[in-house]
Amino acid sequence: MSQSNVATRPSRLSLFWHKWRFHINVLLLLIPLGFMPRYFADQSLFRGDTGLGEREVGEVQVGPWSLRMAEFRDEAPRPAGPAGHMKSFNVALCDACIDQVKATYLRIGKPRSLRAAGVIFFGTPYRMGTQLPIPEKTRTDAELWITMEGWDGSMHQASIPLSQASPATIAWLNKQGAKP
Repeated sequence: MSQSNVATRPSRLSLFWHKWRFHINVLLLLIPLGFMPRYFADQSLFRGDTGLGEREVGEVQVGPWSLRMAEFRDEAPRPAGPAGHMKSFNVALCDACIDQVKATYLRIGKPRSLRAAGVIFFGTPYRMGTQLPIPEKTRTDAELWITMEGWDGSMHQASIPLSQASPATIAWLNKQGAKP
């Protein structure tokens, strides 16, 4: 048996790989670096280093107490599956009312009772968060109602226009065909 000395030609893919492998590997290292600024901005926001959220609503007086409120992300509500569209809000209680407030709730429209006060804020008093369901049929002149319950049983409420709390949500509602 004789062996033939026929040389096989390398494939095009093999030639491409051997010629460009260094450049492709460098590119694979550089691509993630493009996403690093957004990553660090998100981490700063989650830790609270850049405030309560991307868009501060401001100080809201609720009876004898007050809180600072912020829209977590300045964007349209995000779909959350069967629960509908959700919008995240964060609050921080005033230093004087931290020991007096038992619970803080948020709702679109005036609550009928404490049982229908809305979604509860969770977390530390210095940075509490919640996700508020936003029905697609919400009117653009709707109000966000904040209900605060004290350890002594007292209950105080305040409202702010949804347009002040989240202009991005109003723009999203207008795109959905909401009524003024």
